[in-house]
Amino acid sequence: MKKVFGLVVSLAAIFVMASSVMANEQKIEAYAHPTMFGSDAQETVSADASYIVGGKILKSQRQIGIKNKDNVVVDSWVKDILATIKENTGGKVFNPKMPVLRSELAVILAEGLNIKNSTPGYKYKDIPSNYWAKSWIDKALVAKVMIGYPDKTFKPDQPVTKAEVFATIATLIQVPTDRSLVVPDFKGKQMKHIPRWAVAPTKEVVASQLLDSVPNPAKVANDEYLSKEQVAYLVGTLRQNYIYNYKNGTAQSKFAQYKPTCFTVKLTERLSARTSNVGDKFNAKLTKPVVLSGQSFDEGAVVKGEVVEVARPGIKNPGYIKVKFLQIKEGDKCLKFPKNISEAQANEIQNPNFLARLIGAPFSAAGRVVGVAGRTVGGTVNVVANGLEKYGDNWSNAFLNTVDMHPGAGLKSVGNSFITLGKGIFDIAKLVVSGTFGVFYELTDEIKYIIIPSASNNSSLNPDEELTIIY
Repeated sequence: MKKVFGLVVSLAAIFVMASSVMANEQKIEAYAHPTMFGSDAQETVSADASYIVGGKILKSQRQIGIKNKDNVVVDSWVKDILATIKENTGGKVFNPKMPVLRSELAVILAEGLNIKNSTPGYKYKDIPSNYWAKSWIDKALVAKVMIGYPDKTFKPDQPVTKAEVFATIATLIQVPTDRSLVVPDFKGKQMKHIPRWAVAPTKEVVASQLLDSVPNPAKVANDEYLSKEQVAYLVGTLRQNYIYNYKNGTAQSKFAQYKPTCFTVKLTERLSARTSNVGDKFNAKLTKPVVLSGQSFDEGAVVKGEVVEVARPGIKNPGYIKVKFLQIKEGDKCLKFPKNISEAQANEIQNPNFLARLIGAPFSAAGRVVGVAGRTVGGTVNVVANGLEKYGDNWSNAFLNTVDMHPGAGLKSVGNSFITLGKGIFDIAKLVVSGTFGVFYELTDEIKYIIIPSASNNSSLNPDEELTIIY
C-alpha cells in the first residue's frame, strides 16, 4: 500500500510539473555556484515549473551565437526546424546526420520558404489525413516545389538523393551556368553520384554558393545523399538570399534573388550574463530605414526584446545570455518579428565607460556576494536537514533490528549512522570552504570587470553596440 501511495504521489508531482512547463514558455535561469567551477548550477526552469539544485549548465540546442559574441545567443532557424521534425515524428529515432526523407524535405521547404497556402486539391494514397507532415507536404505541393509520383503516391519515407535535392533547389533560383555535361567540382572535389539529368541543376546550385555554409563539404561531394542537417543549412542559406514571390495569394513559378530581410539596431541598455535576469525587457533603436513585411520603419524606430535565458559566468565558464527580439514599433505602426532568425552579428564592439562600471560595481558585487552566501547557507541547511533525517532513520533501524533479534543488522545501522554523520560534516565543510572561495571569486571578477571590461564582452550586449539581424 505504501509503495502504491508513493507511486501515485510521484505521478501527481510529475503531472503538475509537466503541466506547468507546457503552460509556460520554457525559460532557464541558472546561477552557477563558483565552487562548482562553472559546471553545476541552481536552475529555475520556467516561471513556476521546477527548481533544480545541481545539473550541468548547457546552452539550448535551438540557437546560434551572435557573430563576435558567441555567448550571446538567439533562436536558430536551422536547429529549430530540425527540432520541429524530431518533435512531430511521433517519437521515432531521429538522427540529423541520416539522409533526408521526402516528408522531411517538404517540412524544410515549406517552413524555409514561408509557403502559406496548404490546399492542394489532390490527394496521395500514402498520405492519410493524420500523417504527421501532411500540412507541410500540402504546402510544398501547392507551391510546386515538390511533386508526387504517377502511381498517386508521394513516398514520404523515401530518402531523397543529393541529385534530387539539387534539382529541386535549381527550380527555385536563377543562376547562369554553361551547358556542358561536365560534373562540377565543389571545394576542390568532384561531385559524385550525379546522373546525367542532374548535371545542369548541380552546376547551378554549386555556382549559387548556397552550399558554402553546409556542414561537412567532403560528404557533400562524396555521398549519394545529403543529411537532414545539410539540407536544413542549404535551405537556411536560401532563406537569406532568395525570396518566394506571391501575387494575389498565388505562388509564382520561380524565386527571385533579393537582399536579405535584415535590419540594424543600436542597444540603449546593457544586457549581460553577469547581471541580467530572465524576463528583463530591453529596447534598441533602428539605425537605418527598413521595409519589413511591407511596412516602412524609419531610423529611430523602437525595437523591443526580452531576455529568455541566463547562465551566470563562473570559473572556466563564461556563462551565456539568450535574447529574443519581439517587435518593432513606430507611432501607431507595430510589427511582430518572426520566431527565429537566420543570422545575427555584432558590428561595433563597445564597452561601458569606466565611470559607469565604477558606479555600478558596488551594487552588482554586493548582490553577487549575497547570492553566493545565500546559496551556501541554503545548501548547508539542506545538507543538515537531509543528514538529520537519515541519521534518525539509521538509529531507528538500529534499535528496531536489535529488538527484533537481528543484532547484526542493528550494528550495521549504527555504522551507517557514523557514515551519515561523517558525510554530513564533510559536505558542510566543503560548502563553507568553497562558499568563502566563491565570495572571493565574485569580488575578484567584479574588479576584473572594472579594469578589463572586454573580458566579459563575449557574453554581453552594451549600449550603442550595433547589431545586424537577418531573417
